[in-house]
Amino acid sequence: MKKLIVSFAIITALIVGCKTNNKSNDAKTLTVALEPKSNSKVGGTAVFTEKNGKVTVTAKITGLQPGVHAIHIHEKADCSAADGSSAGGHWNPTFKKHGKWGVGEYHKGDIGNFTADEKGNGSITLTTDEWCIGCGDSNKDILGKGLIVHAGKDDFTTQPTGDAGGRVACAGIIK
Repeated sequence: MKKLIVSFAIITALIVGCKTNNKSNDAKTLTVALEPKSNSKVGGTAVFTEKNGKVTVTAKITGLQPGVHAIHIHEKADCSAADGSSAGGHWNPTFKKHGKWGVGEYHKGDIGNFTADEKGNGSITLTTDEWCIGCGDSNKDILGKGLIVHAGKDDFTTQPTGDAGGRVACAGIIK
């Protein structure tokens, strides 16, 4: 009986010792490459970093027309279609209306707008506790989704897309 109790205590200690802590200082980082779509020359990278329960995405995009462009997370990590349509619609696991991040209703994938300079280069950074990388929560997990850069700006009003225009770049958010 003593042997069984000791074994149980060791197993319990091992299980408790292996608990994960989402608020740890260990960062998860995932870098994805944007590929051109719709006959564009748009490329770049997006780096997703999860630390202390928050995810920061920093996207650096090249080859754009100068001006304002939208970037969104879409439903699927499928960039196989020439126009990026295989990525599906905006990622919206909570079934909200399309809108501006942090204002009223918005999709979890509604990242927002950024400006490309006269050379066609732009960047955007967003930090949120509404995403995770590989946590398995269908309302938060960005793995298996697609990142789309649009030809135009998001008006934050038109449903369900924001009237952001064609898809000029796509990346699968995958390991």
